[in-house]
Amino acid sequence: MHLIERQLQNAVNKLVAWSNNNGHAISPEKSRCVHFCRNRSIHLDPVIHINNVAIPVVDDIRFLGVIFDRKLTFLPHILHLRKKSERSLNILKVLSRTSWGADRTSLLRIYQAVILSFMYGSARPTVLRRLDTIHHYALRICSGAFRTSTVESLYVNCHQLPLHLMRKKFPPCIF
Repeated sequence: MHLIERQLQNAVNKLVAWSNNNGHAISPEKSRCVHFCRNRSIHLDPVIHINNVAIPVVDDIRFLGVIFDRKLTFLPHILHLRKKSERSLNILKVLSRTSWGADRTSLLRIYQAVILSFMYGSARPTVLRRLDTIHHYALRICSGAFRTSTVESLYVNCHQLPLHLMRKKFPPCIF
């Protein structure tokens, strides 16, 4: 770990020197460090400095909209997506009124555009199953089905695939 810590500190020092030479500044107060390791408490967290200020080590960090945790389970990211999707379901609830609401086709299109964009396939299947309830609830809203309706009948009624099959059919693109 000491060798890795020295190499990281050298890389950070070179990055700070380059940014200072090119008119940029790196703020140590806004910087965070995450020690990615699946082992339990075997390694100590590294101590990295920017301008003699220690960078705090955190358990998870958000980078380009994805929350990375130190064990790379993506559980915090999935939980964040779930909460965000639950808030987005309110759009479907409002638009699905029986007296003046949208039809099933429009509701399914709104669902696919707003909520189904969370199809995330890099985590473990047990973690990804936490998103299935959001998918089922949205299909119930779109189809007007009862809460006691079986999931399989929702898939048939709405012409939708289960999320685990959608992930196989449309794998994430790597650019």
